[in-house]
Amino acid sequence: MNRLFVRAQLQRFLEEDVGTGDITTEAVCSDETIRAVVVAKEGGVLAGLPFVQELFLMVGGVYVRPKVQEGGEFREGDVVLELEGRAKEILSAERLTLNILQSLSGIATNTRRFVKALEGTGIRILDTRKTTPGYRYFEKYAVRVGGGYNHRFALYDMVLIKDNHKRVAGGIPEAVRRVREKVGPAYRVEVEVENLLELEEALEVGVDIVMLDNFSPEEVREAVRIVRGRAEVEVSGGITLENVRDYAVEGVDYISSGSIIYASPWTDLSLRVL
Repeated sequence: MNRLFVRAQLQRFLEEDVGTGDITTEAVCSDETIRAVVVAKEGGVLAGLPFVQELFLMVGGVYVRPKVQEGGEFREGDVVLELEGRAKEILSAERLTLNILQSLSGIATNTRRFVKALEGTGIRILDTRKTTPGYRYFEKYAVRVGGGYNHRFALYDMVLIKDNHKRVAGGIPEAVRRVREKVGPAYRVEVEVENLLELEEALEVGVDIVMLDNFSPEEVREAVRIVRGRAEVEVSGGITLENVRDYAVEGVDYISSGSIIYASPWTDLSLRVL
């Protein structure tokens, strides 16, 4: 965990929610010390615990006692977290605590389902850049907690030639040539292909990874036959929990799905003062 980055983001979240002060809590509470619990109203996979612990270190005066480990599974009715400390700090940070745990546990839970659907295939499930602005670090972290893997984190850490790049350059060969002229061997080159003709073009110029975009399972099988180990193979586009196993074709290395983040429902958790 990049602690400095996380603390800066958490500070922004606090400023957004608390602002100049929690007028209700400050009016109701004085110096009371309380105990509270975070209770699961449905089952899931816990994610976000290190961020909540960091949050309460920042606000101070609250002891955090996890009852479920990060990445651990819990059931409806389980206590996942105990808090003890000043009422003002706990109640002012209540919504942010729940927002973090509910959203990230939802992603981890959804990712875990994809991982289990691909069990035994050796194929890695990847996320995408379809993330909430300002919350990407947290969401991609939750994917890893759920057992998935991160694709590129942002535009600066990987070469991925997509459809609009191809249109600007006039095709795959020229786009790849320009990339290699600019960045050299520092980055592996991945190219998104939309049909078998583009796949052949990508292989001819020696790309490292081909992304089969919106291929049917039958087309994926044919593409893998054409690739014959000359590049790694990623499948993307229209992947859901219901059909992901259909794309688990021998020879595929990765399956990527933005839905493991953007379509993950929040896990239902609540905070209750004892």
